[in-house]
Amino acid sequence: MNILLTGANGYIGRRLKHRLLNENGVNLRLFVKYGQTLTAQEKCEIVEGNTFDVASLDRALEEIDVAYYLIHSMESPDYRRLDRESALNFREACIRAGVKRIIYLGGLGEKESASEHLLSRIETGEILSARDEAVQTLWFRAGVIIGSGSASFEIIRHLVEKLPFMITPRWVDTLCQPTAEKDVIEYLALAAFLEHDGNVTIDIGSEVMSYRRLLLGYAEAVGLERFLIPVPFFTPKLSSYWLTLVTPVPYSVASALIEGLKSEVLVKNDNAKRLFPSINPIPYADAVKAAVEEIKNTQVLSRWSDASGAAWEVDHSALADALFVDRRVLPLEEVSPHRMSETFCSIGGENGWFGYEVLWTVRGLIDKLVGGYGLSRGRRDPNTLRIGDSVDFWKVVDLKTDERLLLYAQMKLPGKAWLEFRISEGNLYQTAYFYPHGLAGRLYWYALVPFHNLVFQTMAANLLRRAKEEKNSD
Repeated sequence: MNILLTGANGYIGRRLKHRLLNENGVNLRLFVKYGQTLTAQEKCEIVEGNTFDVASLDRALEEIDVAYYLIHSMESPDYRRLDRESALNFREACIRAGVKRIIYLGGLGEKESASEHLLSRIETGEILSARDEAVQTLWFRAGVIIGSGSASFEIIRHLVEKLPFMITPRWVDTLCQPTAEKDVIEYLALAAFLEHDGNVTIDIGSEVMSYRRLLLGYAEAVGLERFLIPVPFFTPKLSSYWLTLVTPVPYSVASALIEGLKSEVLVKNDNAKRLFPSINPIPYADAVKAAVEEIKNTQVLSRWSDASGAAWEVDHSALADALFVDRRVLPLEEVSPHRMSETFCSIGGENGWFGYEVLWTVRGLIDKLVGGYGLSRGRRDPNTLRIGDSVDFWKVVDLKTDERLLLYAQMKLPGKAWLEFRISEGNLYQTAYFYPHGLAGRLYWYALVPFHNLVFQTMAANLLRRAKEEKNSD
């Protein structure tokens, strides 16, 4: 079977890719904007492009039997229009190519009460399903996805673990049906081989519970005692700002999720049980424990932020033309390039920024307050990186083993910034690049020069010191 997977560098897409690679008789093709964001590519064919480029779509869908549609334009202010156009282009390209089946993952909920974000997901499903005489569509609908690295789970985890008492909105008693990430992946993977004619909508979820139980259930699963206090004055906007400050998600994600809390998201059909009898939905408490265990064992395969931001829309070779450059050069002495590379690839997240953590914390808080990611986004893994990983408010855009790590700034600032660690001719080169936008960008750089002299010099020295300590401990 020839399968096309879109969204393969996203949270669900990356996990589904690994699941499909273990299926016998599957030829997997990935359709992504930027192929360098993917790993484990040896068994996959990669086609670069996007759903707004019809020619690339046609190339990607050639001789394909089943196509997964896991695309969402949420980060654009005009995402509803873009989602409609993308789905229409994809459906028509599938019909031209003779694709037999489209598999789509959307969200639970009803059109009449849906949030703006959920409404876009429903419209996408309707468009993909509209030509059932020409191509079959299996439309899966899931609610809150519980798995290590998912946006919903990260919000729940940070709220419960950071706050013994939680002031919550009135609609904390709205009902939902969470779904274990492992169940979502299994449903999607088996759907490619399902013997069924015609379109079908498949609602998936475990037990019915309120969002209050969602939070308290997490606390019980990890052995914490927590108290929720609903208040009437906690508006959606205020709730969004609160989530932004306390959890890793930026305001745009928080506001979309909060808006959806006012409407029930419940399973409306039994098609999941009828068509996939081999799957017994994982109970919420067990899904929580499994996700926490993956985090503890550093086995997080993907995170909600993997495909976030516009990092790949930027020409990163432009750093050579950066107007402002801060470079520190330190001889490696007895430290090997491999040891040095391991050390600077551990930067960020719980490992910190090797000096002046208070200043980094303040910068992260400022970024959060103006709608950015801040430092709380952390890392997927405390020790290893891959291209596309988030590191606090940076994104890994280049990584060469024992040679180079290039981070692109996703913080809110008047310009473009990079932080590079490079090993060459026995030296560690640590370089900050900044390409300013207008006068504001120039003023921003000059205002931070005194802090750069402290932060970057200390960072380079401490990185080298740590590498030496780890070498001596081997």
